[in-house]
Amino acid sequence: MKYDILAFGAHPDDVELGCGGTIAKSLSQKKKVAIIDITRGELGTRGSIDIRNKESSKANKILGINHRENLDLNDGFFKNDKKSQLIVVSKIREFKPDIVLCNAAEDRHIDHGKGSNLVNDSCFLSGLEKIETFDFNNNKQEVWRPKIVLEYIQWNEVKPDFIFDISGYLKIKLDAVKAYSSQLFNPNSSEKETPISSKNFIESVSYRAKNMGRLINSEAGEGFNSRQILSISDLNSFLK
Repeated sequence: MKYDILAFGAHPDDVELGCGGTIAKSLSQKKKVAIIDITRGELGTRGSIDIRNKESSKANKILGINHRENLDLNDGFFKNDKKSQLIVVSKIREFKPDIVLCNAAEDRHIDHGKGSNLVNDSCFLSGLEKIETFDFNNNKQEVWRPKIVLEYIQWNEVKPDFIFDISGYLKIKLDAVKAYSSQLFNPNSSEKETPISSKNFIESVSYRAKNMGRLINSEAGEGFNSRQILSISDLNSFLK
């Protein structure tokens, strides 16, 4: 089945934090969107696999996602190697996205950069005829290479190559992020504090989106980077 957008995250909640508004807006525009998490986030200080699974399901309902799956690679220890690449290549060929969204190339969490490289490399490999992959019915898959791979901004403050206007969709993004309550600020929690469990962090999700919006004269935005040169065919695309 062909999808317009395939969003990858190293952990459940990465996609919501990085591009939840973009996904919500794209779905409202009748785009077909799926999410693939690379790991279960099982090494997270807070919560558990079962809790994260339930939180992910809640976030799906908030965003309106009708397909999400997990590759079940090892949190913290997955590699950008042949075995992992072939798994991702198979998914790219299954969903045939024109646009792929993925983790930031460099970030505080080591899995983010690894996830970004894994997805970028797999998108290229997916277009090579001599690499054979097979679907769940053991049928040979057709080659497929997405037109563009975009990396959403995460922990690190980096200059975006462009900002996607998510005006009107910030609340949906924030609600989807807050679905992962085990990971976020809770003054009554007895669990150990982490970099993303602070009050400042959850507030930063909102003020970063609003600041991105300020930069493009809109309510809110999400920044992306690309390893490819971006192009347009009509200068009016810059006009609102």
